[in-house]
Amino acid sequence: MPLAGEPLLGHALRGVLSCAAVAQVVLVVPDSHRAQAEAVADGVCRELGSVTPVTLVPGGAERGDSVAAGLQVLGDDVDIVLVHDAARCLTPVEVFDRVIAAVAAGAGAVVPGTAVVDTIKQVDADGFVVGTPDRSALRAVQTPQGFRRDVLARAHARSSDATDDAGLVERLGERVLLVEGDPRALKVTTPTDLEAAALLLRS
Repeated sequence: MPLAGEPLLGHALRGVLSCAAVAQVVLVVPDSHRAQAEAVADGVCRELGSVTPVTLVPGGAERGDSVAAGLQVLGDDVDIVLVHDAARCLTPVEVFDRVIAAVAAGAGAVVPGTAVVDTIKQVDADGFVVGTPDRSALRAVQTPQGFRRDVLARAHARSSDATDDAGLVERLGERVLLVEGDPRALKVTTPTDLEAAALLLRS
């Protein structure tokens, strides 16, 4: 998916590789897009003069399967793992730094997030409202999510069925720390999101 003439992956990689603490990048991509992903990665690495190793592996049927595949090829010396969505291609490097710093300081799992500004309603199967959570305690979670490697590995060994990796860690009974996210880390999933991302790039 192009954004300002470049695939989302290229923008996402530029942010990841601009983080000085990142020592290895694993791209989990469908086999059908491997050649394109390799070309994008090579181009960004040349542009930035980056020597950070970038490894490509085929993804799985579900998100959890893909993350597990990425974990398998990490170097033995990697003890902090970030899981990031290419769809959040404009995430500023400061968010990566905050997540990494929190894990390095002792947290087993860390997610960036922003305050929820909309009123949220909980509904039942028939569409009737059954509750209104206090939004002051709610956060919209972003990526990258950061983990101690052993914590994330244990979470995936137990289950891979969750919409995010922090959810798997929560099932272990581990605490997940939230740090400040950034509005620029919006997730591009619709044409409107793409337009918003293009406006951010221009500004």
